[in-house]
Amino acid sequence: MNTRCPFCGASVMPRSRFCPTCGQALPQSPLRRSASTPIANGDPPVEGALTNSKRLQISGDTLDLRELINVVESSVQWWQRGLSSHAVTREQAARAIDELSQIMRSLSQQLAQGRTTIRVTRRLPALRTFDIACPSCGSGNRANARFCQRCGALLNAAPRYGVGFVQSRALKFHIAARTDTGRVRQQNQDAVYTGEIDLPGQQKAHICLVADGMGGAAAGEYASRLAADVSRAYLERESACHPPLTDEAWQALLRDAVRAANRQIYDAARTDTTRRGMGTTLTIALIVGDRLHIASVGDSRAYLLNLDGVTDDGSPAAQLTSDHSLVARLVDIGQLTPEQARTHPQRNILYRSIGTDPSVDVDTRSEALEPGDIVLLCSDGLVNHVNDEEIVQIAFGEPDPDRAVTRLINLANERGGRDNISVVMVRVEGGRNDERRHG
Repeated sequence: MNTRCPFCGASVMPRSRFCPTCGQALPQSPLRRSASTPIANGDPPVEGALTNSKRLQISGDTLDLRELINVVESSVQWWQRGLSSHAVTREQAARAIDELSQIMRSLSQQLAQGRTTIRVTRRLPALRTFDIACPSCGSGNRANARFCQRCGALLNAAPRYGVGFVQSRALKFHIAARTDTGRVRQQNQDAVYTGEIDLPGQQKAHICLVADGMGGAAAGEYASRLAADVSRAYLERESACHPPLTDEAWQALLRDAVRAANRQIYDAARTDTTRRGMGTTLTIALIVGDRLHIASVGDSRAYLLNLDGVTDDGSPAAQLTSDHSLVARLVDIGQLTPEQARTHPQRNILYRSIGTDPSVDVDTRSEALEPGDIVLLCSDGLVNHVNDEEIVQIAFGEPDPDRAVTRLINLANERGGRDNISVVMVRVEGGRNDERRHG
């Protein structure tokens, strides 16, 4: 929530360094601390009431497929009633019911294959949006602001842009990446990659990705590595020849790169019986100038972090990707809390992944980056043990990105390390203009 300027009493965004009305420098809040919340051994049963009067009970390490089908049917009914009562829009209902239909198909196929047991995302928060770009540092500001909330410069001469636009400026990126087998698995089926892509005009783009393979030891490792290699090569080749000029074009390129990886993995699984049914998650972050472009399939996540806030309500962390899992959809409709989903025994069962079907839908989005941001990619081996608040504390409490990544992985291992753990961190710093201060 917004606070008040101590000098003029005007409303101030949580991330503001200077008052947008009077231009005075604002006192900065220290990093908030809280006690760690380790995961207890043996999660207690979770029970939720379904809208069709049936009950869902989750306990131990398994969950009956038929119970989950009841959940999906109940969820569809919930959206249909919401549409009838005008509580949701047609677009929202159509999108949700389409996703639930995909889940139903996946569950039915697994039931037909003889499986008896079976993974949910909260809604993504509204990220910071801006109406005015500062002519000095390029940072975004709300409409009617007189002074830049970051550098304090006068905004009278600043041109107005569409919501979400931030004037391009030079940024510096410090990138660290690490993957770890964890304490339970024998092999690491995760893949990480960071590198640069040469663009025309001596420009460069930064690419980071995380993939979490599945389908058996050799098959999962092969799928994640193939997804990383194919998507990276596709982006390098196409960017060098035809670099996109808009956010929409970059997103289209990312979707094509992910789908190219999907085709190769799907074909490889069909021709090699030892890799039948293999697949992988894939989350890509592509940074071009001060624009962040994301593509994601599965439940490997991308976060945007900033102590000054990255959402309209001032939260220091925002998940940029949706988990393509049933547990995520249960959170969406209020059947589970986000904390229950984080420790849910079936949180690893996906209904959308790379290589398991001949075609795949790819989520994409673009956001503006600002100095002080941290972009973090990770596999679910991290978030199964470490919550968002702890990720923020460690990311900003440790100035060196390499040490921060190591601390995150060590914490996940200390709490059990039940899966492979991969983390990529990009720390964003400003150029000379960002160092300017008002007065």
